[in-house]
Amino acid sequence: MSEETINKGAGRGTRSIPPITLTDAEAGAAVFAGSDSRTYNYFTPQKRRATRYEDVTVDVQPDPEKYLTQGWILGWANGDIGYDPDWTQIKSSDWHRFRDPNEEWERTYYINNSNSVRQVTQNIENAKSENVFENWQDGWIDILARHATTWAHADHGLGMYVFMPAQRAAMSNMHNNAISVNCMHKLRSAQDILLYNLELSEQFPDKFDGTAHKDAWMEDPAWQGVRENVERIMNATDWAETTFAANVVFEPLVGELFRSHFVMRFAPVHGDYLTPSVIGVGEREFNDRDLAYTRDMMRDMLEDPVYGEDNRQLMQDWLERWVPYSLAAARGLAPIWSEPEQQPVSFDESFEKVRNRFEGILSDLGLPVPGEVTA
Repeated sequence: MSEETINKGAGRGTRSIPPITLTDAEAGAAVFAGSDSRTYNYFTPQKRRATRYEDVTVDVQPDPEKYLTQGWILGWANGDIGYDPDWTQIKSSDWHRFRDPNEEWERTYYINNSNSVRQVTQNIENAKSENVFENWQDGWIDILARHATTWAHADHGLGMYVFMPAQRAAMSNMHNNAISVNCMHKLRSAQDILLYNLELSEQFPDKFDGTAHKDAWMEDPAWQGVRENVERIMNATDWAETTFAANVVFEPLVGELFRSHFVMRFAPVHGDYLTPSVIGVGEREFNDRDLAYTRDMMRDMLEDPVYGEDNRQLMQDWLERWVPYSLAAARGLAPIWSEPEQQPVSFDESFEKVRNRFEGILSDLGLPVPGEVTA
């Protein structure tokens, strides 16, 4: 349609119409993986087809290395940028390469955590309806109050002050999602344990001290190594290092030692089959999900084609820094093994199993086992 026709149809006589000029914005003109595909993938899938997890997670948080040619769109008035690679000593040639083996995103988070809460709630309700508490030995009730529920402090510290800041500082949305789910696992586990503490206070009003866990965390010599270990990780600032220190070192050497080899082994022989089902939810989440993503995340950094060797040396330095604290924390818990009336396993047997487990994790990552572990 000509300009004359347009003006005549409008009944406004001759008028000047500015020409329409089409320009290529840098982002719109970019050629990227999938730009010529009818499936509209703008990234390279890990497999033949993109999964739902990849569709809703990959590149949701872009960066100047890929798309933001104008620089970060997020920042602060003092000039700090929204996401700074200097927030970790780890280097990566592609922060968007990592994929969470658990394929966690918002929907899966709600489903999995709802299932965990439902499991704990149903187990407690079933125990109450069957009045299983009458078979518990009095000495074990005191140990639950002074030790088992004390683990809530470790979970809360890691969730609130380690994984929460780490998920904010991590450099890609894939890292953020995986770490944030880990954060919620810890916070929910701490809440599960403390709600369980309230339940036991009602079931044993004259035998169970619902405040004993506070004194144990702050004063009991057996717990001071654990407390120091957690608080030191809390005060570190490198998000990749704190994730490594918590999931590669602390959890296998200390967390699994206490949850799997004390609570879950000692409770049944004292008539308590309920507590292992409460503590076991957090243990399963670490074994099946949190350790899995951490392993793949660290392996991706170790196998980076540009920075892999530098990252390997850095992780060896991290092991030298954090292993002594976790070994001290683990060995500090030894007196607890002698407190129950019945002792199905010794501390040395329990520690040997977690030590072998820790060595297996390091072997899988191709990292050397520090000498103090085998000493």
